Amino acid sequence: MAATRLKKEELHTSVSDPVLDTMNFLNEITHRYPETISFAPGRPYDGFFDVEQIFTHIRRYLRHLHEQGASPAEVRDALFQYGPTSGRIRGLIADSLGKDENIHVPSEAVVVTVGCQEAMFLALRALIPTPADVLLVSSPCYPGITGAARVLGVEPTPVPERADGFHCADLEAALTAERARGRRPRVFYVMPDHANPSGSTMPLQERHALLELAAREDILLLEDSPYRLVSPGRQLPTLKSLDRDRRVVHLGSYSKTLFPGARVGFVVADQPVVDRHGNAGVLADELTRLKSMVTVNTSPLAQAAVGGMLLAADGRPSELNVETSAHYGAAMKAVLRELGAHFPERDRAALGVRWNEPGGGFFLGLDVPFPADNAALVRSAEEHGVIWTPMSYFHPRNGGEHSLRLSISYLTHDDIVEGTARLARFIRAEASGRG
Repeated sequence: MAATRLKKEELHTSVSDPVLDTMNFLNEITHRYPETISFAPGRPYDGFFDVEQIFTHIRRYLRHLHEQGASPAEVRDALFQYGPTSGRIRGLIADSLGKDENIHVPSEAVVVTVGCQEAMFLALRALIPTPADVLLVSSPCYPGITGAARVLGVEPTPVPERADGFHCADLEAALTAERARGRRPRVFYVMPDHANPSGSTMPLQERHALLELAAREDILLLEDSPYRLVSPGRQLPTLKSLDRDRRVVHLGSYSKTLFPGARVGFVVADQPVVDRHGNAGVLADELTRLKSMVTVNTSPLAQAAVGGMLLAADGRPSELNVETSAHYGAAMKAVLRELGAHFPERDRAALGVRWNEPGGGFFLGLDVPFPADNAALVRSAEEHGVIWTPMSYFHPRNGGEHSLRLSISYLTHDDIVEGTARLARFIRAEASGRG
């Protein structure tokens, strides 16, 4: 009897998504040229991690349970048993959001998830119920949201950013176009602060305008903002903190701010939901039902570590990130300074090179005069010893063909200086005739 042989074309189309191939290609290049300096990974800098602190944080959380009156058996269960699907530490998260972000919601509006990726998946599954419902995304866009959408059979509609970032007029035009096609726009995904991949930040006036547009057009906003607390200086208010009509579903993650390996994220979903019998609840209840069929619950051990960190900072993870935000801010300034030194202002127009200047986050965009594609990436790694990410990877449809993303998060200062010099040599070589 012949062994089973599956045809790829008979599997779900998401397994053939080009985004998966591009990310695999990037990983392959990184492993093929291990001596390169890489501006590709958006991972946190690991110089701040201390293994022993994990145990300290877990013990702090267990002490908190004792202080709350938990019995020894209940404390044991808090680590060893599955726990509630909605999460054990959602009260701590709600308290933290109030203190650090001026987001005031009851703990019942919070669902603790397996990273922010699960939060995206649950929100999309609940809010995009039919093929006629539309997810719009600010583009270029974090591929996690577009990938989750395609796994669910949803094709996202891009709303292109301009050179200076997002404009409400472009979203309004996209909403009109989708309704003209007989479709129903439901959700707009946006990263307002230090966006991945562009690095752009939405001005305060545009945030207010976006909330007004969402109310006027009857859509929800899916706000993803993981880089706020690892960015220097005072941050603009989140969309959720400005939300008076419960138009914003807020996605959160502790991967950048506290502990990437814990894989603890959350979603704030306080939108009222009423069933056909008049029974009322909140959207978080519905997301919890979905989660029970996806991951059952988020690791209690991981929640204990994150919970202990929140308790140690009295609910203010911003205080735990003072040093890290200064580090990332200095790294961003170093990249911008080195780019300016290698490409003086008098040369930029002639070369066709420009970049933005984010005030925080991990990323910036760099426009170049040649196709920044996979072939160029291979030449960059092989001949110049530097890796970056093609910006085209982040466009749900066409776009970004002459741009690249630089990540500053995982590099030392010396790597930034040397890596930027290598990048400049590569760009000048390509601009002089190749590509």
